[in-house]
Amino acid sequence: MPSIYSSSQRQMISQFTGLTGAKDGVASKFLKSSGWNVERAVDAYYQNTQESASSGTVAAINKLFDSYRDNPKENPDGIGIEGAMKYLADIQVQLDEVVCLGIAELLRCPSMGEFTRESFVEGWKNIDCDTIAKQASHAANLRARLPNEPDLFRRVYRYAFLICRLQGQRNLTLEIATEQWRLFFTASNGGVTWNTRTTPWLDWWIEFVEGNWKRPVNKDLWEQVEVFMRKTREDEAFSWWSEDGAWPGAIDEFVGFVQAKRGGKSEAMEVE
Repeated sequence: MPSIYSSSQRQMISQFTGLTGAKDGVASKFLKSSGWNVERAVDAYYQNTQESASSGTVAAINKLFDSYRDNPKENPDGIGIEGAMKYLADIQVQLDEVVCLGIAELLRCPSMGEFTRESFVEGWKNIDCDTIAKQASHAANLRARLPNEPDLFRRVYRYAFLICRLQGQRNLTLEIATEQWRLFFTASNGGVTWNTRTTPWLDWWIEFVEGNWKRPVNKDLWEQVEVFMRKTREDEAFSWWSEDGAWPGAIDEFVGFVQAKRGGKSEAMEVE
């Protein structure tokens, strides 16, 4: 260490390098700019390191984004359906599984099969995933968590309503809604199983809305179906049910539909 530093300064440089693992030259640079205050110098060092790492992460994600753009000249900040399909395949996500919508929710996709640069970069930067390998690993982790974490599942389920609507529409078409219910409420798709040994809830619900309801699905009905699904999984006998509850009309009618299917029985059913 050069003799231009006093013994107290050399001691502070040693203290800085001991705390950060940085070299003497780096230590002296940050200590000088911090008025030889070790605490401030260490804080400045870590802030600078984090900013550099963040900058590197953003650059890597932007480069990755660029490689999947469909039309860089006309849409430099967007990935369309062709690029999105290739990207999802590369991170080992299928279109017909719930985790696909989990990725869409994470990256705030404006619609299915579309990514925007800002949200793509921000989403992956926030969880430090700047490579395909890291993003594939996160997708696999998300796939395992979705059926087992109700809050996460609900967040993704509710986001699906926003991105599955047809352009210019406020509600989901019944056809799209039933397709998404089959996706979310079937375990083989990475969702939560609604059908049970005693009651084919999902099958009956689809039968009911296609035969009796036949209307577009608004946001309230979409959200409450997921809540209703969890209630029926907890207690299939409807002991929690009240006609005075604030359920959407479709669900009120569906309860009567189920009771009719059961022959009017409302007593508890044997459940495995």
